[in-house]
Amino acid sequence: MSGPGVDSWYHEKESAWLYRQVAAAEPDSHRRRLFEQLALAAEAQALRWEEVAARSGARHEAFTPSLRARIVARLLERFPPATLRGVLAAMKLRGLSVYSTLSGTIGGHEMPTTLAQVGARHRSSLGGSLRPAVFGVNDGLVSNLSLVLGVAGTGVAPSFVLMSGAAGLLAGALSMAAGEYVSVRSQREMYDYQMALEREELAEYPEEEAEELALIYEARGVELAQARAVSRALLARPEKALDVLAREELGLNPDDLGSPWRAAGASFVTFAFGALVPLIPFLGRLSGTTAVVASAIMTGVALFLVGLSLSLFTGRDALRSALRMVLIGGAAGTLTFLLGRALGVVIS
Repeated sequence: MSGPGVDSWYHEKESAWLYRQVAAAEPDSHRRRLFEQLALAAEAQALRWEEVAARSGARHEAFTPSLRARIVARLLERFPPATLRGVLAAMKLRGLSVYSTLSGTIGGHEMPTTLAQVGARHRSSLGGSLRPAVFGVNDGLVSNLSLVLGVAGTGVAPSFVLMSGAAGLLAGALSMAAGEYVSVRSQREMYDYQMALEREELAEYPEEEAEELALIYEARGVELAQARAVSRALLARPEKALDVLAREELGLNPDDLGSPWRAAGASFVTFAFGALVPLIPFLGRLSGTTAVVASAIMTGVALFLVGLSLSLFTGRDALRSALRMVLIGGAAGTLTFLLGRALGVVIS
């Protein structure tokens, strides 16, 4: 079943079907009305594509939702729509920004109330790049400290501890880098695919796109007439229109999409930096208990600093955050050391 307009007809029919599934699962009346209205809009657009297909002589069968759409519908029976935002975005449903922003805001900044405010861009804060770096260092510290103390607990020679720690550093850093690359690459591909479709739809029926955007704003507490005026003004600016639609209809933030290679490299470096700290005593002339104690102390100091850094993002007491990180890392290292000691006794 394919031909001019048929694929677009099917996409709109499936979107309308899914909007109704989301509406049925949505407890909030304003959001429920939004998705019901979006379903009607998708049905209207499907009718337009059906007419295009008919004029070209293409035919289509009766609509049946795809297996993927039926799986999403089953998930909606068990989980609130807000928790399935990522899944719904992958199905190219719109209006998902109502689950990520407060009423009266757009993409994290204030809802424009005059045309002079139209096109204001939200920019990522510095914390958006620092926070993953801090967590990468923390992961490297805790995981490699646990590995080093676990191996040292067995009583093997310092060279074996160093070799195990180096292997753990490399394996962990590569794993983190690979995972981050796949994650960011997948987000980028989904964004590019959805924005290509959005670009086509904006060119095909701009009035309908403006009305859908207005419905989203209305669901977030803006009077409908004002929402329509603002949405039309937004979409009248081609250089801003796709950015706005990405944020408001698809719930995507273009500022959050970085380079997969840069993300992978940053993850590799930050994890490796953290994982190197527990190994430093074993790189010198220290050995035995002295090296183990020195490794634990150095890692504890590093975890303390990580905890202080995390307090910048959490807003919690800095000293309390730092001590908590030291306790968590210390508990993990102690348990693995005791496990290594027990295994060493059994093996010997």
